Amino acid sequence: VLRRVLSGTADAAIRFDDLCHLLESLGFDKRVRGSHHIFRKSGVAAKINLQRA
Repeated sequence: VLRRVLSGTADAAIRFDDLCHLLESLGFDKRVRGSHHIFRKSGVAAKINLQRA
């Protein structure tokens, strides 16, 4: 999954749950507000906000 994300060529083919698990395995904390899945990590200024398509 990480290789596909980093390649940037298969974004639509990456399953939502796989991407969530990848971010959590990389040390991101997940918070869910409604349909928004928000990922944060200490030392990373930006947050990642995902929604199911």
